[in-house]
Amino acid sequence: MKRKTAGTTKRRAGSKPVTISVTIETPRGSRNKLKYEPAKKMYSLSKILPEGMVFPYDFGFVPGTQAEDGDPLDVLVLTDEPLFPGCLVDCTLVGVIELAQEESGSRERNDRLIAVARASLLYADVKDLADLNGVVLKQVEEFFVNYQRVRDIKVAILGQHGPDRATEILRRSRRQKRRDANR
Repeated sequence: MKRKTAGTTKRRAGSKPVTISVTIETPRGSRNKLKYEPAKKMYSLSKILPEGMVFPYDFGFVPGTQAEDGDPLDVLVLTDEPLFPGCLVDCTLVGVIELAQEESGSRERNDRLIAVARASLLYADVKDLADLNGVVLKQVEEFFVNYQRVRDIKVAILGQHGPDRATEILRRSRRQKRRDANR
């Protein structure tokens, strides 16, 4: 799929930072993609990344959400040291990388929220995606494209946006989870 990148949009003046709790599934530096299995209340090995490819940051999900792909909303957590599967981390939402993926002719959204661990010293000044180095953001985008490529899943980056857009996506995924729970 062709790559499209929208500019990063900053937080609106006067909007307050949003704190979320994230459950870590896969620690930074791991080749093993772990996935929480709610029915089993355990983690399972979902996939192994190719040699030389590792998760650039801790990866997890926001409990009580349901993204457009049916899974809880994904989050990449910026923090000083790798965490561990099952660790619950209070984070500040700083943005979102919106993307779509295509597999077997079916296309669906699979956005990735970006958040900073509230306890982080290294990333304490990051309040918005625009505060991160552009090269780092580009590398994160390329990670999401390339780690799916080995499974013949095509990924298109739709854009990067700040915390206000990320908050909209978070709220929508919480509403979706409540709707499904009431069925």
